[in-house]
Amino acid sequence: MQNAYICNVRTTNGRIWPWNSMKLQYKIKTFLGILVFSSLSVGGQAQDLIARQAPVDRRVKAADSVSLKHLLNVEREEEIRGLYPDFNNVSVHNYKGVEFPDSFRIDMRNFCMPTPSRRVTSGYGYRAAFRRVHKGLDIKVYIGDTIKAAFSGKVRIVDYEPGGYGNYVVIRHNNGLETVYGHLSKQLVEESQAVKAGEPIGLGGNTGISTGSHLHFECLFLGKAIDPALLFDFENQDIVADYYVFHNEAASSENNKQSVLNGKANEDGSESAVVDVKYRKVKKGDSLYSIATELGTTVERLCSLNRISKRQRLRPGQILRYAE
Repeated sequence: MQNAYICNVRTTNGRIWPWNSMKLQYKIKTFLGILVFSSLSVGGQAQDLIARQAPVDRRVKAADSVSLKHLLNVEREEEIRGLYPDFNNVSVHNYKGVEFPDSFRIDMRNFCMPTPSRRVTSGYGYRAAFRRVHKGLDIKVYIGDTIKAAFSGKVRIVDYEPGGYGNYVVIRHNNGLETVYGHLSKQLVEESQAVKAGEPIGLGGNTGISTGSHLHFECLFLGKAIDPALLFDFENQDIVADYYVFHNEAASSENNKQSVLNGKANEDGSESAVVDVKYRKVKKGDSLYSIATELGTTVERLCSLNRISKRQRLRPGQILRYAE
């Protein structure tokens, strides 16, 4: 039988391999090497592709996020525009034929304190001397102090009322609130002007019915006054919470109760005692007992003012009323 191998080859270790077998092994090794190199190359290319794609994916996601945020903002603005029947430059509080939603969440973020002053000289509630409700807070400022827009929005009214606000500004904000700034010495904006949060809109003053220079600050929703102390903490120059939920029935009872606590006239015409109601934000680790001890009141009084039980668990950020 004829030998299939042409010749033999002695390897370095002395072993003899047929030439054709050596060629076959060489081809196999070459093929395997090419295969490994190809897989490494493809894997590297795939990794490079993934690496190059990652920033693209992030940009796409960012673009989608921006688009979604813009869409939500547009829908929110349309919702708010639908709440108000008009954009009149006449009436501060009254909106004829307005329908109040059962509830409405007001975004308090992206705010600016109207003034750096921490001193509230008069709170929200009934004023026996004037026989009417004081619908805002009075904050001590001096003539010429800069007053800023609390949120971004559009100026609705710039006017003068000698029997009340004096020089005042009303701004309708993008979150649904309206704010009023009274007793200004000078207005720095015009009606229908767009303003941003923190933009100067006036200077502190003593115009209108005022016994000293101060800022009269109101917060309104569809013309209904909300106690600004429920929204803004002037003492700590901060908002009370990121969101405030307006409840139609609750807002009415809240404001009525606040008026009673601040000396509203009784049905028989006599005047209730004036009680200075203040607010305390619950911190981590607080309890009703520790807060009562700190404020010089009782747990029973806190529970009565806030309509809660002694066993109720407090949560950080919760607002409690208290009276000194």
